[in-house]
Amino acid sequence: MSQVARIGRIFRYPVKSLAGESLEEVALGAAGLPGDRAWAVRDETRGGIRGAKKIPGLMALSSHYAEEPAERGSSPAVIGFEDGTTASTGDEDVSARLSAAVGTDVTLWPLLPADAIDHYRRGAPSHDDMEQELRAIFGREPGEPLPDLSLFPPELLQYESPPGTYFDAYPLLLLSESSLAAMADRAPGSQFDVRRFRPNLLLTDAEPGFPEQAWEGRRLEIGEAILRATIACPRCVMTTHPQADLPKDPAVMRALVRENGGNLGLYAEVERPGRIRHDDAVVLLD
Repeated sequence: MSQVARIGRIFRYPVKSLAGESLEEVALGAAGLPGDRAWAVRDETRGGIRGAKKIPGLMALSSHYAEEPAERGSSPAVIGFEDGTTASTGDEDVSARLSAAVGTDVTLWPLLPADAIDHYRRGAPSHDDMEQELRAIFGREPGEPLPDLSLFPPELLQYESPPGTYFDAYPLLLLSESSLAAMADRAPGSQFDVRRFRPNLLLTDAEPGFPEQAWEGRRLEIGEAILRATIACPRCVMTTHPQADLPKDPAVMRALVRENGGNLGLYAEVERPGRIRHDDAVVLLD
């Protein structure tokens, strides 16, 4: 066993693709942080649950819980708009307000059971050519390699997220300050701000470079919990979208592809639930 990092910050995102909230501690469950990505919008024009890969305006909005959410399901959350107003996820006009804010006809949905497969099925693509569609989703230019899709859960070929969840692939995303610093050094013209990358755990005191990628396939003990790292996170066009004071910046993806194969951060699953806290040690078990 060896300590490889510490928890710098803990983030939870009540609504998929909206900015979230910072926590001092949380009890990780089998499905990750309670209340994380517990809500999402559905595109009522092209169908399917959508995130900011398709609806960039979502990243300009925020979400938080007024009260601690239940371990499972979709507890009421608060949505913040750019003009400073808020709405509850239970408001009758919340979908209309979201639609006006993002410029697309959307409806807001809680999590549905995993067997509600039509709800999770992918909507119509934006491009007839599949390679063009994937390049748009992952922000890749012609000649740049696409991610190896065989590494993702196989159900993502048919569904926007693993049915029963609104996660892109896995319930947790880890990212080190070292990785952000490495990219900032190699691409000083861009802002490698943590807000672009939406991790659940931002790790500090790790080795320079991209240390978390060396933990792929290994087990990590953090506080009372044990995580199993799955795959490095292939980044998508979301990282280039504007939000708050961060500008639109396609050069972010050019730099990620050039310097780190388009990856940044590490997906993980919860092997043993338990409470984690700010400044907890991250210990590599095997």
